Amino acid sequence: MSVYIIEAFVKMREEMTANREILQRLAEIDKSLMEHDTALFDMYNKLLPLLEPPMEAGEKRKMGFSAD
Repeated sequence: MSVYIIEAFVKMREEMTANREILQRLAEIDKSLMEHDTALFDMYNKLLPLLEPPMEAGEKRKMGFSAD
């Protein structure tokens, strides 16, 4: 009977080690995704002004606040 108990503890230790490795890998993936999200957000903010329609010659920008 004690052999089964020892085998159960060995199996439990193996499972905990596998769990720890999986959690560590998930943390690494999460970190890299956060870095990519930040880089994409910065790129989007830099490209956004380029998407605005160009001003025509002689047209001036309105100053002040608008109601829309």
